[in-house]
Amino acid sequence: MNGVYIGLGILLAVGVLVLGAAYLCFHLAFFVPRRHTSSDEIELPKGKIYEPYYDSMTVWARQTREMPYEEMCITSFDGLRLYGKYYEYASDAPIELMFHGYRSSAQRDLCGAVQRCRELGHSALIVDQRCSGRSEGRVITFGVREHRDCLSWLAFMGERFGPEAKIILTGISMGAATVLMTADKPLPPTVIGILADCGYSSPRDIIRKVIRQLHLPVWLCYPLVRLGARLYGGFDPEADSPAQAVAHSTRPILFFHGETDDFVPCEMSHTLYDACPAEKRLVTIPQAGHGLCYLMDTPGYMRAVREFFH
Repeated sequence: MNGVYIGLGILLAVGVLVLGAAYLCFHLAFFVPRRHTSSDEIELPKGKIYEPYYDSMTVWARQTREMPYEEMCITSFDGLRLYGKYYEYASDAPIELMFHGYRSSAQRDLCGAVQRCRELGHSALIVDQRCSGRSEGRVITFGVREHRDCLSWLAFMGERFGPEAKIILTGISMGAATVLMTADKPLPPTVIGILADCGYSSPRDIIRKVIRQLHLPVWLCYPLVRLGARLYGGFDPEADSPAQAVAHSTRPILFFHGETDDFVPCEMSHTLYDACPAEKRLVTIPQAGHGLCYLMDTPGYMRAVREFFH
């Protein structure tokens, strides 16, 4: 009997250890505590590759704050209040519905995109994804739930702007994955295309890549990350993926990626491009790091968007 009790004790200890490790992985990868930031604060991305562009980013942020906008709000499928800002160029202009990246915000990632939209004659609706800015939520899901939020925004826009609107789904990094995951869903006819900047091929791929980058064993850590997501976040990182979605896309997709992106490898956009059967174009920018395609080659970026969507 003592051997049985010892065996049960060992199993219990192992179970507790696994559950604790899974919770730690969940907390590090997916959980977002509520942040209290000053409304005057200008968020800038951290990292040496971004520092040469801080002046431009700061100017864009200040200009965007001074522009007139309409605040918009929807309720997500799971009851969260999500907020966005609509910058109108003209009542009949195409509208870019824009999504930011992982643990970021619309203000930080999309101010330059608002300026780009105005130069192209587009209106812009930039949204704070769940867990960001004024939007509610505590769990990031790498696009699994966020792409359903995108569909909710599209439903709202159908009511707000009517059936004649022309909408381009735009995203950067995780925002790109968010919009790409809608590609196999029944999108309204108002959606004329997708712009995906430095998106990853799947949540599984990018999580495993980060684990390798941290010099940790993927075979051990990824199952714990996935278990933590399922147990404590209530979602499966493998439930949806951009690569699976774009394989059934009927909308044109314009891909951008920096060739020296060390966070989301450029090869992931090549994978997405190869999987897409619809009209498509892939633009890679030499020497551009993560999220820097527009800043590294503004004229080329503008030209590609103008030619592809017009």
